[in-house]
Amino acid sequence: MVEKKVASEEKKADSKKTEKNEAEEKETTSKCAVDEILEKIEKMTVLELADLVKALEDKFGVTAAMPAVMPANAGSAAAPAESAEAEEKTDFEVVLKEIGPNKIKVIKEIRAITALGLKESKDLVEGAPKTVKEHVDKKTADEIKEKLEAVGAVVEIK
Repeated sequence: MVEKKVASEEKKADSKKTEKNEAEEKETTSKCAVDEILEKIEKMTVLELADLVKALEDKFGVTAAMPAVMPANAGSAAAPAESAEAEEKTDFEVVLKEIGPNKIKVIKEIRAITALGLKESKDLVEGAPKTVKEHVDKKTADEIKEKLEAVGAVVEIK
């Protein structure tokens, strides 16, 4: 009878060791998979990373954009809506709507404005309408718009 109890306890101990080993193996495998993914991401270009982010957003219904931060002195719930109308917009987005007749000049100007490479600039121009610059002040947005319109592009500031 004592031998049966000892044998039973040994089986339980072996079972726990096996479960623990399996858990450690899964954790190690999971870490390896994460490391492999990170290595692949490190080798990606900026455009490939942008495509990856877009695909993840579409797949999981999330957004990678930073959430808007509410001001500390927001007051009541009705006040933010009123103050939003009263505040002047300080954050602008420059959007290339149409290329125009001088595609090469537009590509050169995009390269100068954004510091993108030739291929990235060409892809941006050919994919119009596309955002050229985000989160710029009104003066910078107007300067970019003037430069692009000077080479024949149609630009919108949002």
